Amino acid sequence: MPDPLPPFRWREPTAGLRLRWGAYPTRLLGGLVLLVAGGVAIAGGSAGSAFAIALPFLGTVAHVAGWAVLPAVGWRRVAALIPSTFTMWFLLTGPGWLAVLVLPYLGWLLVRQRPLAALPTGLFVLAGAVIVARLFTSYSGMLPALGVMAGVIALSALAARAVHVAHARARWVRRGRKLSIP
Repeated sequence: MPDPLPPFRWREPTAGLRLRWGAYPTRLLGGLVLLVAGGVAIAGGSAGSAFAIALPFLGTVAHVAGWAVLPAVGWRRVAALIPSTFTMWFLLTGPGWLAVLVLPYLGWLLVRQRPLAALPTGLFVLAGAVIVARLFTSYSGMLPALGVMAGVIALSALAARAVHVAHARARWVRRGRKLSIP
């Protein structure tokens, strides 16, 4: 009888990267906070006051810094940064275009090194955007719409993580069975 497989242990692929500076949890949380705060600052720039005119530019700096801080392979961060930044500016047109949030979400999947099997979770973001855009039709509802979409995106990201863990576990079990065959 072959030995049973050791317990399955999964860890984020980016957690194993050798970082040149900072600690993994700090960079992950800091990058995420900068991404979201930068996006909200860009969206808040349509108010029309003198301060609000500078807000989208400061938000852009924060958003770009967020992608730069996230622990990931460099090319992945750049590939996510460019469409995500344009998306944040494009959201100034109003809630009718919330579906473009699928681009930063796909960038997040790329940066977090999720498998291709996790890509269908982007459909949750698209479906949520369609529903939220129908609920909030004017730009005055943009911040609540973005709040709802942030929840949809967070839940979609958790679903993508669950897919990733299940995918890795299935691969681990297949590999263990191949090793145990005499």
